[in-house]
Amino acid sequence: MDKQNNKLHHQTSQDRGKYSLVHGGIIVVIIASTPLLFYIYEDFPANSQVWETFLFTLETNYASVSHLAWYLTGKVIPLFLLLIWFFTCKHWWHWIILAPIAMYAFQLWGIINESNQLDEVELIYILPLLMILTPAVYVIRAKLFDKVRGDDLKSFEEELGQKRSTWQQIKDLFR
Repeated sequence: MDKQNNKLHHQTSQDRGKYSLVHGGIIVVIIASTPLLFYIYEDFPANSQVWETFLFTLETNYASVSHLAWYLTGKVIPLFLLLIWFFTCKHWWHWIILAPIAMYAFQLWGIINESNQLDEVELIYILPLLMILTPAVYVIRAKLFDKVRGDDLKSFEEELGQKRSTWQQIKDLFR
């Protein structure tokens, strides 16, 4: 009976390993192809604000359809890579990757809406996210380091009550 359970467990872990290998291989190919995808904007009309295909007609307020495609690829590719990084990262700090993801998402929204303020106002929208995200990530860090170092709450409070220079406080953030 134990041999049967062991054999079944071995088969499922092998299947997971094959799935992980295929999944990882697909991600590698996608990441490796991003430089090629970035230059796809060169295939769009460079002298026209209208692009007509048999499926649709695209009209833009940018200088040309090629300019629109260049703006889009300049935001979509990094956003895509950051999303891959966020969803595949196993580090405790991966939540802070949401800050650049939000920045590129707001910039992409501005391009889609053909806003005249490209890359100018997204900080106004990202600031509240940063004000929540940064302390939350720091609390996660503090709790993890507390578990790793085994500090108790009293020693933590004593450490907070000590007078330290600004430089010492900065150094303590990275210990």
